[in-house]
Amino acid sequence: MPKTETDDRIIRTDYSEIMQKNYIDYAMSVIVSRALPDVRDGLKPVQRRVLFDMWELGTRYDRPYRKSARIVGDTMGKYHPHGDSSIYDALVVMAQDFKKGRTLVDGHGNFGSIEGDGAAAMRYTEARLEKFTQDVFLSDLDQNIVDFIPNFDETEKEPEILPARIPNILVNGSEGIAVGMATSIPTHNLSEVLDAVIAYIRDDSISSEGLTRYIKGPDFPTGGIIVNKDELRNIYETGQGKLKIRGRTQIEKGKNGRTNIVITEIPYTMIGAGIGKFLNDVAQLAENRTCPEIVDISNQSSKEGTRIVIECRKGADAENIRNILFKKTRLEDTFGVNMLVVSNGRPETMSLQQIIEAHVDFQFEIADRKYENLLTKELEQKEVQEGLIRAVDVIDLIIEILRGSKNRKMALECLVMGKTDGIHFKSEESREAAQNLVFTERQANAILDMRLVKLIGLEIDALMKDHAETMKRIARYQKLLDDHDAMASQLISELEDMKKEYGTARRTTIENADEIVIEEKKIEEEEVAFCLDRFGYAKVLDLSAYEKNKEAADADSKYVIRVMNTDKIAIFTDTGKLHTVKVLDVPRKRLRDKGTPIDNLSNFSNAEEEILWVGAMADVIRHRFFFATANGNVKLTQGKEFVSSVRSIQSTRMQEDDRIVTVQPADEMDFAVLRTREGYFIRFSLEDVSELRKTAVGVRGIHLSEGDKVDGAWLLTNGREFSIGKEGGRMSLNRLKLSKRGGKGVKSRH
Repeated sequence: MPKTETDDRIIRTDYSEIMQKNYIDYAMSVIVSRALPDVRDGLKPVQRRVLFDMWELGTRYDRPYRKSARIVGDTMGKYHPHGDSSIYDALVVMAQDFKKGRTLVDGHGNFGSIEGDGAAAMRYTEARLEKFTQDVFLSDLDQNIVDFIPNFDETEKEPEILPARIPNILVNGSEGIAVGMATSIPTHNLSEVLDAVIAYIRDDSISSEGLTRYIKGPDFPTGGIIVNKDELRNIYETGQGKLKIRGRTQIEKGKNGRTNIVITEIPYTMIGAGIGKFLNDVAQLAENRTCPEIVDISNQSSKEGTRIVIECRKGADAENIRNILFKKTRLEDTFGVNMLVVSNGRPETMSLQQIIEAHVDFQFEIADRKYENLLTKELEQKEVQEGLIRAVDVIDLIIEILRGSKNRKMALECLVMGKTDGIHFKSEESREAAQNLVFTERQANAILDMRLVKLIGLEIDALMKDHAETMKRIARYQKLLDDHDAMASQLISELEDMKKEYGTARRTTIENADEIVIEEKKIEEEEVAFCLDRFGYAKVLDLSAYEKNKEAADADSKYVIRVMNTDKIAIFTDTGKLHTVKVLDVPRKRLRDKGTPIDNLSNFSNAEEEILWVGAMADVIRHRFFFATANGNVKLTQGKEFVSSVRSIQSTRMQEDDRIVTVQPADEMDFAVLRTREGYFIRFSLEDVSELRKTAVGVRGIHLSEGDKVDGAWLLTNGREFSIGKEGGRMSLNRLKLSKRGGKGVKSRH
């Protein structure tokens, strides 16, 4: 077949190579362009674009708020074509003072709450820039100190980086999940961070350990207490580690002599849904008698701050209860630190010293560009001023040139090059003087644009003063650019002014605390009634309450088991699993109270499993159990086989397409009966059934024809009649012919 033009355009390559290359490109795009912040300004691209767009829209701190929808739409249309929700989410987070060390956006309206309430829709909320953001991130953006790059469709220009004057990556922290990596940087105190930057500028050989003399540790907007101070050194040197944070509590006197534990600050990790979970966890501690001294818990938080009140019984040991809360709830939590940032276009985990170093290098870079631009402008101004000063001395000649010229070009050439052709002069002396004029083109244009009012004596004096001031600025800028120490002093001065205006006191306390030791009171052993209804709701009743209302409790429940409160409940299911639940974990209720779904207390899944037998674990250990499966396998297993420290185990080994038909204690039982879907019955002696381990499949109980399955199984005793209902009446299982295990059985007559 002849080769076509299309064949020449087909590039044949291995599919795996294309996938690998494309996935790597995608991963790097997510890492660099979406999920990770840049070490220089501490912002992700979406945050940087939102702030720049707000600056362009003129949403300054001293101007009216603008609708968030307008900001989001403008940002999406110009710079960030990735959907409005991601842009609005970024805007909201930058306005939430409980997430950021310093908010960058001033939000007006519902921007969410510390308890996890979401912000209102963008059409309802408004926003503008904070003064801090304008001064620290955007003030010198018009000085050409950072590079501008084309936007996604090359119709606009956006800054590659914002000229941030602080290490924002430390002050506001960052969290983000990229492809194969994630960043988690805690917030820090602005004053301490600025002190560390100043210390580094003065001595660039200072280590991460040296910088911790200024940065004591993270400073979370929610306050709290960091209790592993000694581990901070390693975290700051490696850029990785774990912080242990506790909420701040105080003990107050309550009503009727009771004691209240009041939580005034929560761990940073508890923000959002964590508060609701904490309240539920504390309630569970009270319900399951782990901490019975807790009477009530209420969230009394308001705009003034966090206040969660835990009311305890009179005479309760508040210290021990507080320790239990630290140990068993998120009142003490872990914050994983991974200071992963984008540096020079690549992801890198950086130490504290490396972050400060990168920031200071960036500050010198933008300062050099700023003062070079300012020096250029002042040199141009100096040139103009000197031209005007010289022009005053020969103003009469200049006026004569202007009056004798036919157009601006002729006058300009005369002032710059001394060309007098075509210009009318009053005398030859004037012509000769004009030929000696040598102004620069910039000076000549300034002279031609000069108004006559500038010839007034006071105006000339002002011009001379301006020139003197210009010369001072030129000298200052030149010194800053030529002398590294002078530039360092200038940066330090600016940082000290910034600290004075925006510095705040530390909110998070840092200390070393001993490992929590809780004194768990010995549980008073008592007998209770465990109830499980047909819908899978479980509860525990006091035995006295159960016995008084036995008929009602039995009618409402599918399983009622008298058990010690220190025991476990065993639940065998048709999937071959054994789930256990501590009786103490089951909420103690009144008779008419609704129970708790057993799914919530164990690994049991109501949607996937069917309960076959429920009992006390203490009873399970004393018995041996008979198993029968749909595929006709049977076995006996000692109950002690099922003892385990985990919540769920496989009680028997099963074939892939099999399920358990029955599990029940076999002690004092003599015979087993199996029934199939096609109506075959077999009765055999339990002595014929092998006693096997839980890992065994079992032995054949009945020989099944193709497609048939066992759908019922019973255990019988000698001398006791047992019958089941069937079509046309009842059937006595004891009268079935006794057969050998593994036979085909007999078919019942209808």
